[in-house]
Formats: sequence, C-alpha cells, structure tokens
Amino acid sequence: MKRTIERSAAPANEAGRVRGFIALAGRAAWRARAEELRARATSQRIAGRVIAERHAIELAIDRLATAAPRNRAERAIATLAASAVATARSLSADGRARLEAMLATALTGENTLVPLFHLLRLAALHRARGFSVRFSGLEDETAHDLLIERDGAEAEIVSAVISADEGRWVHRGDWFGLIDRINPDLERWLASHPGRYLLKLTLPEGLSGPEGQSAVQQRIAALLAEDRRTDHSEAAILRLDPLLIAQTQAGTTPLMDRLKAQFGPEAHFAVMGGERSVFVMAARAGRENEVAAVLGRRLAELPARLSGARPGILAVFIEDTDRTEWRGLRERLEIEGAARNFLTVPEARPVVAVTCASRFELLDSPAPDAAEGGELRFRNAAHPRAKDAALAPAVLNEV
Repeated sequence: MKRTIERSAAPANEAGRVRGFIALAGRAAWRARAEELRARATSQRIAGRVIAERHAIELAIDRLATAAPRNRAERAIATLAASAVATARSLSADGRARLEAMLATALTGENTLVPLFHLLRLAALHRARGFSVRFSGLEDETAHDLLIERDGAEAEIVSAVISADEGRWVHRGDWFGLIDRINPDLERWLASHPGRYLLKLTLPEGLSGPEGQSAVQQRIAALLAEDRRTDHSEAAILRLDPLLIAQTQAGTTPLMDRLKAQFGPEAHFAVMGGERSVFVMAARAGRENEVAAVLGRRLAELPARLSGARPGILAVFIEDTDRTEWRGLRERLEIEGAARNFLTVPEARPVVAVTCASRFELLDSPAPDAAEGGELRFRNAAHPRAKDAALAPAVLNEV
C-alpha cells in the first residue's frame, strides 16, 4: 500500500499552529468569514445562539490565533487545525488543491468545518491504533475518503456527516427564530400581566421555516391579546397555565432541568422575564423525533462509495445534537439499533463496521457526554473479515 507520510512542521505553540491553518484557508477569506459569522451571531437575540453554536469551531479558531486554549475543546480544535496544515504539506499538488477546495467550501454559506475536522480526526484515530493512513479521496479522487493498512490488511473508510435536524419535526434554529419573533410581544404582555406562566405548545406538523414561524406567532399573539387560556389550530395547540415549577435563586438552570424532566428530551424551551415575572414556553412536535431512522437511511446510501475490493468502514458524524439528546440516543440504544439493523440488509455486505461520533467526541468532551473510546463502533459479524486480527482495532465493537 502506498503511504502518505505527514511532515509535522507546524509551530510549537497553539496560536502559531492555528495561524498556520488560517493561512491555509487564506487570511482574507478567513477574516471575511469570521466577521460574517460574528455579525450573524449577534444580529438575533436568541437565534444567534444557534449560529454561534453551529460555528463554534470557526469562532474558536479565530480566537485561538491570538490566545491560548481555555479548555479541552479548544485544545482539540487547535490540534485538528494543526493536523490540517500537516496534511496539506504531505499531499501532492493535486491532493493539496482538493483539500484547499474542501476548506473553501466549508467556509461558505451554512457549511462548517465539521466534515473536514471529522475526516482529520478519523485519520488521527487510526494512526493511534497502529494503521498507516492514506487520504485516498484527496490524493486519488476515490469515492471513499481514507485507505488504512495494518499488518498487510487494508480497509476503506467513508467519512460522512448527517444532521440530527433531518429527523426532527421542530428544528432548533426555527424554534429560536420563533422566539426572537414573538419575544417583543411577550415582554409587553408580561409587563402588563405580571406573574409566572407556562405556555405549552403542541405543533402537529412540527415547525419549519418562516411560514411555520409566522403561523405559530399569529396564534400565540391572538391567544395573549384575547386573554384566552387555550387555542387550537392546524399550526399549533396552545395552553397557557400558571407556572408551578419552583424557580430557585440559582438562576434558570434548575428551572430548565425540571422542565426537561417534566416534558422529556424532545421538548424545546424558552424562558423570558426576571425574578418576579417569568414566561416559559415549552414546545413539542405532534410526533416523535426520527434521528435514528435518518441514520439508518443514510447508512444504506453510503456503501455505494466503497470499491468492494476491500472491507469498508462507514464513519458517520451526527451533527446538531445537544448534550442531553446525544446521551439519550446512546442510552436508549437508538444509535446501536439503527446501525445493527443496517448491518443485516444486503447493502451492508461490503461493510465490516459502522462507527458514529458527534461534536462531543470531536472536541474531546469527557464521558458521559462523549462515548468511551472516542466513537461508537459496531462490527458486522457476517463480514468475512470481521475477525481479522489486523483490522481488529478499527472494527471491534465498542458497545
């Protein structure tokens, strides 16, 4: 197997390494992107939080160019940024051009650095397990992304990113966008109706886009203007009740914990007001989230990127999950169930293992937020190479 050897020439300190990454992206392009993201994150009072969270890696890199890492996540980001620079130096001219194009795409529109950093982390994980790694997608334009080898055994790795929002009926961005739209009306209403309130929303068809936000906003505004307790429409079922969950002096965190315990992990919340008057909104879709189902569907599409000449590993990154949701998906075995069900279908024949990770593994969060071992891994026991000792570090089950 032809190997790509990375030359580590990145500066020793984190700020220097990060500046090397910014140079790889192009300083002018990076500066424009950072300014754009900061402007978008601050332009909306609440929805801006989603933008800041989604682009947390980019915003952290911009800070790390002039400051030391503050925590494990920022150290992980600095390490991956340095890995990108080292990888670029190790590639052929064509391979480097493809990496630079991938980076340029990551810095446009709604795209993020997650696909690139997921790929770099996969390479690092497998090197640490004793494999040599070739960026075959960049160097050779293969449909798979990495080619790994250990003791004469080879495997192809497909790197893919899916969004948990594909399986949600209420997208976080749409929810916080609704809160930004309705917040001025709620503040005025609360000023003239001091007290503690809980507005429960059931959204039969979920919430998606400006039209959905506008329809729900109109129903909430009508409910408050007419001093009613309930409202039923195709867009939303509303019920306004006194807030009976006690608020403590510790701030909103205890209240949010109790709300989540009462309404479940799939509910969305917003808290407005102060110490004396509080208005809480709790929303659920009319049906359960289907994040695991989306994973199963996407897994079925990925074997088409394998050559069939070697065992394949599908390495899926599940984006747009929060801490509670990611832990719940693992603890309820929803991720495991989707992966193992996929491994029984004909499309899975060339696949020797499936792995899953999230931002919590990417950013080196401690357990139980992140999965032990840095990823969830499920071996296809029916694959002829499933018990190959050379491949074992990449395919043995982690759960």
